[in-house]
Amino acid sequence: KQEAVVSTQSTGINKAIQRGTWVVLQNCHLAESWLPSLEKICEETIVPERTHKSFRLWLTSYPSPKFPVTILQNGVKMTNEPPKGLRANLLRSYLNDPLSDPTFFSGCNDNHAFHKLLFALCFFHAIVQERRKFGPLGWNIPYEFNESDLRISVKQLQMFLNEYKDTPYVALRYLTGECNYGGRVTDDKDRRLLMSIIGRFYIPEVVDNDQFRFSPSGDYYAPMDGPYESYLEYIRSLPLIPNPEVFGLHENADITKDQQETNNLFTSVLITLPRQASGEGKSPQEVITALSNDILSKLPNNFNEEKALKKYPVVYEESMNTVLIQELTRFNNLTSVVRQSLVDIIKAIKGLVVMSADLEAMFQSMLVGKVPEMWAAKSYPSLKPLGSYIIDLLARLNFFQNWVTKGIPNVFWLSGFYFTQSFLTGATQNFA
Repeated sequence: KQEAVVSTQSTGINKAIQRGTWVVLQNCHLAESWLPSLEKICEETIVPERTHKSFRLWLTSYPSPKFPVTILQNGVKMTNEPPKGLRANLLRSYLNDPLSDPTFFSGCNDNHAFHKLLFALCFFHAIVQERRKFGPLGWNIPYEFNESDLRISVKQLQMFLNEYKDTPYVALRYLTGECNYGGRVTDDKDRRLLMSIIGRFYIPEVVDNDQFRFSPSGDYYAPMDGPYESYLEYIRSLPLIPNPEVFGLHENADITKDQQETNNLFTSVLITLPRQASGEGKSPQEVITALSNDILSKLPNNFNEEKALKKYPVVYEESMNTVLIQELTRFNNLTSVVRQSLVDIIKAIKGLVVMSADLEAMFQSMLVGKVPEMWAAKSYPSLKPLGSYIIDLLARLNFFQNWVTKGIPNVFWLSGFYFTQSFLTGATQNFA
């Protein structure tokens, strides 16, 4: 069956090339095995000498690592992403089909309930999309809710209101929350959250009470029933930057969101920086070699766990001995990865070993002052840039070295522990 579909697609493209018509291939990411054939068609078949000037080939796809790069490079790219901000999201929903169609907007038997619940549904759609920018605070897994989810929910809403005298809120909540939007949700806690959110919007109070508010501040509510333009006017009057309270989050959630946006911005800026040396400056390879040698010269040897265990044995009376040995093991694992990777990247720059994908990623990270991913995978949590991270790591290693040589300190560096919870547990056990 797949071979027949592929043959039909190729035949259709060949006919369109001759006749000058348009061809649309949707969801190309679902046909990964056929993408090489598509790339060959674009390179060998679609050439100016044998192609009608009116011919166009449209491709739709989700982001996919299998999609041919040559097609992306040679084609005009358009992306369809949800607008940024609650107000912009609501406005887009009302300006898109079918809400922008006057016949559809006024074609319900109970327009009052339809308009009220329609606004609540669009507000719910904006909420579930905008929560993604808060990272794990918004959703455990970022889901790609899109316009098709909203469109089918809107049509179902009108259909149910036309067919039932009393609004079936339970059925609407189930279809919208469990089926249309919930079909994308894989985490059970996210599903509970989704049903909790839809339960704030598909309720009788939205229709019956004009004073019903969607947020504690009262800035967001379903406006009084009116013409289509009145809803657009209300949406345009909403705050440009919404407060986290409208999403059911604490104000501090904005800190996480702003940090993530700033990191994404700086990461994008760093990617655009030139990688070649100009004039008499050092080349990137020379910079990384010098930096690696400098870090290696400062990095101390691994802790001798056997000697430390003899000096600080695991005993019932002193839980801090166990904490110390565990911390030494963790830091030894980290420093071993750091040391070996630095040695490998120096050899790779000299051409003595192969520059693997991990070493290439490490090279790029060090070049822009970021902690390499292979270090972060073995490291304690840290948001510091590379220079500050190395200074902090050396200070932590020195703290534990003094503990090993001079005995248990009178004052502990709480944030200097790799796993702070183990220290707190040990302190509690000692106190008990």
